[in-house]
Amino acid sequence: MKSKSRRTFIAKSSAAVAGLALSQSALSYQRIMGSNDRINVGILGLGRRWQGYLSAIERSDNNVSLGYVCDPMQSQLDNAGGVLNKRKIKKTSFEKDCRKVFEDQSIDAVLIATPDHWHAPGTLMASAQGKHVYVEKPCSHNPREGELMIAAQKKYGNVIQMGNQQRSAPESIDIISRIHNGEIGEAYLAVAYYSNGRGEVPNQKKEAPPEGLDWDLWQGPAVRRLYTHNTWDYNWHWYGWDYGTAETGNNATHELDVARWALQVEFPNQVNVDADKMHFKNDGWTMYDSMDATFKFDGGKTIKWDGKSRNGMSTYGGGRGTLIYGTEGSVYVDRGGYKLFDRGGKLKEEVIANNNEGGVQLGGGGDMTTRHVSNFFNTIRGTENSRSPINEGHISTMLGHLANISYRIGESFECDNKTGMIYNRKGMELWSREYEPGWELSV
Repeated sequence: MKSKSRRTFIAKSSAAVAGLALSQSALSYQRIMGSNDRINVGILGLGRRWQGYLSAIERSDNNVSLGYVCDPMQSQLDNAGGVLNKRKIKKTSFEKDCRKVFEDQSIDAVLIATPDHWHAPGTLMASAQGKHVYVEKPCSHNPREGELMIAAQKKYGNVIQMGNQQRSAPESIDIISRIHNGEIGEAYLAVAYYSNGRGEVPNQKKEAPPEGLDWDLWQGPAVRRLYTHNTWDYNWHWYGWDYGTAETGNNATHELDVARWALQVEFPNQVNVDADKMHFKNDGWTMYDSMDATFKFDGGKTIKWDGKSRNGMSTYGGGRGTLIYGTEGSVYVDRGGYKLFDRGGKLKEEVIANNNEGGVQLGGGGDMTTRHVSNFFNTIRGTENSRSPINEGHISTMLGHLANISYRIGESFECDNKTGMIYNRKGMELWSREYEPGWELSV
């Protein structure tokens, strides 16, 4: 089968699958798809996350080839070449401009591991070119982008999956199912947390972009600004709101997703946030590094977020995780497994995960990521349902957006629990963002 017709076949078949009832069997989809068709993928963004995808790409049963790696920084492309050569992954093209990857009709799917401000624009561009998309968390830079991503999936019928890999952890799937089936009675409260000892961040200093960086392309849809030292290499997270979504978007998305999954809630009715910069007061970190957020939902259910970016105190016994409280017991769950307690606090059961997934260290990958990316490939083939389709990923990402908006305007607010829309004029001014002329988003 020629590459263009093969890609079109996969895209059309997946669109048909998306329109079918989820109750139909995966085997019937497999017969429709033809499981021998190889999926040709591109990876966008070659920072700390991309290597976590390679194990799923290398698995022979996934039948995937890596057609492109893409990054606007030449040194990242050079480093990627060394990694791929060591792992004996061949026939891969190297590209700075992701738009060329989207336009290549031999590419069936892309995996997006760029800075946050590129997540939604990259997804929309790729979708319009008939690609399936695996996009890292947070799936969007602001609420409006998430709405556009859902609209794009409906329009193009492709698979769009968010990279919240704990959704594919067998232990998490098991205990969440048990919670839903009444293992701890009625779950009413989830406390999600993250504790890390991040250090000082350099103060921003204007300078020429480093050699090999296409700064204009790196900024992409963001309004143009002069380059400041080391912005491109991770510190974009903390240097204002042009590119990043602070720690709540960067890490809370994972645990807030688990909390929402356990409590079976969607958008909150009310958001209350207490956040500030508490450490290294004179460094270059421009937003809060500590946050306490409370989200109130229908049915008396509550999610709390305890985020400590630069205080590594192990308050709950680990660097990150989620506690779920029910009327008849409690559960502690993280990437390492779970603990089940009775109402009196006695440990009833402990399950330790056999995986190597990263915790609070930068980047990484592991068994959960391999399973989650494999689930993406299998969803394209129609043999599985996506464990984090974009409509679900959007809701979990929205909790982080709402917390950030509350912090930025300095006010609590109420929300429409059907859409997440904010009943606060100042809050709604941050529902979207300004884009560089010519880069405005649409579907």
